[in-house]
Amino acid sequence: MAEPKTTRNDASVEEFLAGVTDARRRTDAQAVCELMEDVTGQPPAMWGSAIVGFGQYRYVYASGKQGDWPAVGFSPRKQALVLYVSEGFDDDGDLLARLGPVTVSKACLYVKKLADVDTAALRELIATAFTQVHGKTINS
Repeated sequence: MAEPKTTRNDASVEEFLAGVTDARRRTDAQAVCELMEDVTGQPPAMWGSAIVGFGQYRYVYASGKQGDWPAVGFSPRKQALVLYVSEGFDDDGDLLARLGPVTVSKACLYVKKLADVDTAALRELIATAFTQVHGKTINS
């Protein structure tokens, strides 16, 4: 069975964030990093070459494939700041409505401009997502 490509490593989170070329995206990423560290109580760690994660959980698929993934995390992508929330947003309709102009997919929250987002709602969303999976094994 192939090893996962995105794993936790010892690369510098600070250097990664400092290397984000777009100034606003860099500032937003640094602010989200501080916010996630504060909310989770966990230090940031690099996962692969472009994801900053906090805490972790183990996933186990019916096929037997398994691995570790950050409980919550983010990546400053070119088009948006992407926040990773493993359990998705099925029960977070009220929070999403309070957040402001964001888009979502199954387990990703896309933020174009952090200043437009309700920080209290974002903190609540991150806290909920983190406690749902941190330190657990999730069977799919």
